[in-house]
Amino acid sequence: MKKKLTKQDRRKIRHKRVRARIAGMPEKPRLSVYKSNNNLYAQIIDDTVGKTLIGFSSVSIKDKMPASEKAKKVGENIADLAIKAGIKNVVFDRGGFKYHGRIKAIAEGARSKGLNF
Repeated sequence: MKKKLTKQDRRKIRHKRVRARIAGMPEKPRLSVYKSNNNLYAQIIDDTVGKTLIGFSSVSIKDKMPASEKAKKVGENIADLAIKAGIKNVVFDRGGFKYHGRIKAIAEGARSKGLNF
């Protein structure tokens, strides 16, 4: 009898499939996104050395606002930090999540501030 996959199992399978195709290089690092029930996390990672270059999360945003607006703020802030660090081009890693809702809002916020992917 086959075991039924949970939602988390299916996300992990999607994430492995996405990560097999993309990798962060020094000239074009990876913008990795993770969402929990309460918060959003974004990191810019250089996979050649396995080092996180920049990180930002919605934990540090204290304003009360809808989740999609908070996601857009996370995208804008990570883009500002990246551009200050001299990073303009990244590869977007959606972390196995569908490109929809809060994940899409992070991407649009980062693009609006000048990050290219």
